[in-house]
Amino acid sequence: MNKKQTVGLVIAAVLFILIGVSSVLTNALSQKALNESVKEAFSLTGGMEFNAPKQDYIAVVNVVGTIEEQMQAGVFDTEQSYRHVTTLEYIDRLIADKNNKGMLLYVDSPGGAVYESEELYQKLQEYKEKTGRPIWDYMAHYAASGGYMISMPADKIYANPNTVTGSIGVIMSGFDMTGLYEKLGMRYISITSGKNKDSTKMTDEQIEIYQSQVNECYEDFVEKVSEGRNMPAETVKTLADGRTYTAKQAKANGLIDEISLFEDMKADMSSELGINEFYQPRSKEKIFAELFSKASELVPKSEAQVLKETAEEKESGVLMYYAEQLQ
Repeated sequence: MNKKQTVGLVIAAVLFILIGVSSVLTNALSQKALNESVKEAFSLTGGMEFNAPKQDYIAVVNVVGTIEEQMQAGVFDTEQSYRHVTTLEYIDRLIADKNNKGMLLYVDSPGGAVYESEELYQKLQEYKEKTGRPIWDYMAHYAASGGYMISMPADKIYANPNTVTGSIGVIMSGFDMTGLYEKLGMRYISITSGKNKDSTKMTDEQIEIYQSQVNECYEDFVEKVSEGRNMPAETVKTLADGRTYTAKQAKANGLIDEISLFEDMKADMSSELGINEFYQPRSKEKIFAELFSKASELVPKSEAQVLKETAEEKESGVLMYYAEQLQ
């Protein structure tokens, strides 16, 4: 082997080693980046990160959508807007953060389940009691029923000129599907330990039982509005027949304080508190969520699925602070 061949082999060997090292480093860095992306995309805090400013700030808490139980999100889940557990955790972080000096509660919700609405209301009360910081509320498209109730801890309530609010009341709804079962040749059988456990056909006694539960939740709702708006309970009851109100009607009846655009409301709050910094957690999209958001719509549904989903839409048998919207 001559000198040129030896030099060529040495150079080839060096290049091979360099390429190998480069490949290993590239793969390692790529894997690290992928792991970080996946970790970020599938955040354990419900798709949001808490990275608040290191200076005085006002926190924006969004309640957008139906107030309901937070389901475990899958890769393709894009439907649920409001994240209950995530929101409660966020407020806990704000309570512990000394740099937070107030909360802007942004509500765009027709309400939801009594359980989650009550839990969020109590968490907002906890924020006020533990920190002594102000809560200002802004109502967007809707702040009705449970969406109105969670606004009661606020020191000031602003509404958009076109807001629909109010709907102070409780609903428990469901379907009587016995006629449909008969047409389909189906018969529902229920073997129970007592007459009021049987849901085959609603009796007057059972209706009275459920009505007492609705009434109890209603009285609690009225009490919260009475306290939050500094209004006698009897006055609240004259307004609390389930109807909704426009922003002008709500203001005239003392249900809100101001009618304003969102940016004007922020300017008012910033001026009064002397703080210009507003913060809200950054949302993180799930991997492939947007790409496959419509994939489920391509799969045809059976008649059984349609019936099941229709019944579930009404939250059959669940107490709701909810305003039904005309289509």
